[in-house]
Amino acid sequence: MKALGFRFVLCTLLLTCAWAQAQTESQEAGDTSVIDREDRGPLKEKIPPVSGHFFLRKGRFELTPSVGLSFKDAFFSKYILGGSFTYHATETVGVMLRGGYAVDTVSSAAQKCVFGTTGGPVCQPPSMDSVQGVAPGLIHALVELDAQWAPLYGKISIFGEKVIHFDIYGIAGPAAVLYGGPRPSDGSALDTPTWTVGGNVGVGTHLFINRWITLRAELQDVIYQENLATDLTGISQNHSLRNQLVFDVGLSFFFPMHVEEG
Repeated sequence: MKALGFRFVLCTLLLTCAWAQAQTESQEAGDTSVIDREDRGPLKEKIPPVSGHFFLRKGRFELTPSVGLSFKDAFFSKYILGGSFTYHATETVGVMLRGGYAVDTVSSAAQKCVFGTTGGPVCQPPSMDSVQGVAPGLIHALVELDAQWAPLYGKISIFGEKVIHFDIYGIAGPAAVLYGGPRPSDGSALDTPTWTVGGNVGVGTHLFINRWITLRAELQDVIYQENLATDLTGISQNHSLRNQLVFDVGLSFFFPMHVEEG
């Protein structure tokens, strides 16, 4: 009887010790996980998990005032002040109406050379009056209707501090261009503003500042045909297919400002 009681007490003590050991190990594991979290340093609360789309476009309107700059111009540099209005039918497909007014200056690449009786030619930058209505590439205004497709949506982590959301999209559509045609034969003006129809293709990106404001940048190629003067009188003309490269940047505002996902 005494042996039985002794065994019972011994088993109880062993079970109690095993339970206490298990509890100690569990607490130590918990403490270690806390230390691991603390060892992550000051960035532990600065890298939130990112999933899904931060920015939704379906059913929203986008209004964008913008400034464009032409490049690779032989005769004229264009500064285009304008804007666009876009309706996003889905998350990836939209329709954009764009217009702009161009301020033209003589390109730094343009040179006017005069051959003298002695020595080589003397070259200097031409004046606006001497090339307007004679040289190609003078644009006064343009209007475009583009289809927009944005298949790529991504996120960039900046030094582990901030996540920037962006998209990449393509545009294509018809364009109407008001260009400076040849000078009239009576010399009444420096050029004859003329409308012509062409096309436009390009690529762009949105950098999302918040859920209704983005920074937008685009590179587009405006393709159109214009009439050129083959002499200073503007009477003799021929046709030329033009490619005008324009880099455009603007600030986009989306309406309604807040939309619910789902």
